[in-house]
Amino acid sequence: MAEHQGQEQQEQQRRQRRQRRRKTVRRALTAVWPPVVLLAVVIAGWQVYTSAAGVDPATLPSPARVVAQGWANRTDLWDNTVPTLQETVLGFGVSFVAAWLVAILLDFSPAARRGMYPLLVASQTIPIVAVAPLLIIWFGFGLLPKMLVVTLTTFFPLAANLAAGFASTDREAMRLLRSLGAGRLRIFRLVRVPSAMPYFFAGLRVSITYAVVGAVFAEYAGAEKGLGIYMQAQKSAFRTDLVFAAVAVTAGLSIALFGATYLLQRLVMPWERALTEEDRS
Repeated sequence: MAEHQGQEQQEQQRRQRRQRRRKTVRRALTAVWPPVVLLAVVIAGWQVYTSAAGVDPATLPSPARVVAQGWANRTDLWDNTVPTLQETVLGFGVSFVAAWLVAILLDFSPAARRGMYPLLVASQTIPIVAVAPLLIIWFGFGLLPKMLVVTLTTFFPLAANLAAGFASTDREAMRLLRSLGAGRLRIFRLVRVPSAMPYFFAGLRVSITYAVVGAVFAEYAGAEKGLGIYMQAQKSAFRTDLVFAAVAVTAGLSIALFGATYLLQRLVMPWERALTEEDRS
């Protein structure tokens, strides 16, 4: 009897998991298909226009030509994509660590918050278009200046959102833990960090989209390899089709990294998914 009940429970759990997977797939398709359809319509219109109007490919190549030439030059595209991705990941990694350290410092020290936060805001008024060439002059054409541009581009949204998340912590929960004898570090780990996670991931999604653009712009300022310098070279050669191909690769990298933030959020914040499913049921 007990064995039979155990089997029924296992079967019920399997059914529930299958239902959750189906719901997840349906929600994903519902979120994805509208922009995909819109993009398909735009590309189809672009193709029809370039074919019907006989537009010079050096001015506006057709999507079919962009795909064909991009595939024919895939080796060069890949060789220039790898440095851009490396600069993006390393620069964003530095930004990630620095944002956490600064946000924690601002949260723990009111004096640091009063002194540093206005400077962080003021730093965003400095145009990166002026800073990037200076970094190239100071540090050369290697990896470091590109990393720094990515770090400067992505740091503020992360740090500002984290600081706002820490400040939004439920005071009642903090008082409850203090009454139970919890210290400041324990309260920070159990309450403040989980409370800041939605803010953090909002900033993460903004920053990650800036990261690839920052790397490409830094390469425009000066580089030996990368999608930015590749686009610049193809533009000078009037290979607009390859410029579009490089732009498509850049957009693909940004979209892939943006999507990865949602996967990371599901891993880091499993309780949010449970609450969402409970609200929908």
